[in-house]
Amino acid sequence: MAEKNPKVEFYFSKDGQWHTAFQHLRDILLDTELTEELKWGVPCYAYEGSNVVLIHGFKEYCALLFHKGALLKDPKGILIQQTENVQSARQIRFTSVKQIDELESTIRDYVQEAIELQKSGAKVPLKETKEFAMPAEFKERLIEHPALKDAFEALTPGRQRAYLLYFAGAKQSATRAARVEKCMPRILDGLGLND
Repeated sequence: MAEKNPKVEFYFSKDGQWHTAFQHLRDILLDTELTEELKWGVPCYAYEGSNVVLIHGFKEYCALLFHKGALLKDPKGILIQQTENVQSARQIRFTSVKQIDELESTIRDYVQEAIELQKSGAKVPLKETKEFAMPAEFKERLIEHPALKDAFEALTPGRQRAYLLYFAGAKQSATRAARVEKCMPRILDGLGLND
């Protein structure tokens, strides 16, 4: 059994809706060769420093998030893609401790498969930035401002994707245009959306 990480204890000691569920999921994950770490403020379980699965909770459910979940076989059909833009990660969601108890054997199988995928070095094939939709409002600004186009193309692919998803996430054209205007100085400064 893996050791409990003292940096993570706060997460499991706080009372809340998912307290018992979190404890049960932790026990399952500690019964593997994974190392317990703290990433993004939540318990994350890694193999030789690479993230495999994490525990997190929301209002309606708690979940295990598999970082390379898109590669898991999912014979039970229980993996969920959080949003259409999530390429790699997949969740198993739980709404009760009883559900975790009923799926414990399956959870263990999925975790072991995720560990084996990590050991094998398997990678999730990701869409390239050019495959993401570019909103018309942003295209227009790139045409009007060659310096903006050059600055955008100089950004890392991840920063480019973040902007494209942010711009495209607005339903109305006026909102997309406002987002583009707001972000233009950041792009021109070579900054990503979240830098």
